[in-house]
Amino acid sequence: MTSIQQRIDQVRQQIHAAETCYQRAPGSVALLAVSKTWPLEDILAAARAGQACFGENYVQEAVAKIDACPIELEWHFVGHIQSNKSRDIASRFDWVHSIDRLKLARRLSEQRPDPLAPLNICLQVNISGEASKSGLRPDEVLTLAGPISELPRLRLRGLMAIPAPMADFAGQRAMFRQVRELQDRLIAQGLALDTLSMGMSDDLEAAIAEGATLVRIGTAIFGARDYAKIQRGA
Repeated sequence: MTSIQQRIDQVRQQIHAAETCYQRAPGSVALLAVSKTWPLEDILAAARAGQACFGENYVQEAVAKIDACPIELEWHFVGHIQSNKSRDIASRFDWVHSIDRLKLARRLSEQRPDPLAPLNICLQVNISGEASKSGLRPDEVLTLAGPISELPRLRLRGLMAIPAPMADFAGQRAMFRQVRELQDRLIAQGLALDTLSMGMSDDLEAAIAEGATLVRIGTAIFGARDYAKIQRGA
């Protein structure tokens, strides 16, 4: 059976190959291991392989892992945020990738404890316009990025997107290109953004080709999830 160490090595090789192919600087694309639904023992196995950043979708599950984790890791919340869970997210995570409301950003700003560094956030863009997905429309991003960037206890780092699945590489690139161009417009308006959180196991290469600085990989590291057996604890 392929180990988590071997899978992480394979993903890192894919990232490095894409960086080389698309003339990205070596090491310019970070790996976020999406560990939702996987036990702490698997996270620690990935940590032993040199992985330090982990993404979680379900608050109660994530907090239990964070509390039990014996080592210091960087925790990213990548799921939809329920208002009644915002305090735990504000106090327990280092990053939030799924900001899609000004009201929510204000809550996180108010609830971030003073002793902690500002909470790194990304605005989630619904770039494909899917009714089933959360996220801001591109025009909403342009309107809200400025006010959100001024909130205390938060640091707006960039954009996150999960485009609709596409089988063809050109179509994948086209979606990610729209996200990059949207971020370029925000930077031109004076916002200091440095993060494009986009690309997963099936479209990693296309995302890197279009400027991703962080790819969110779960299945290729931990394996396929059996959701029928999962208690989400969201």
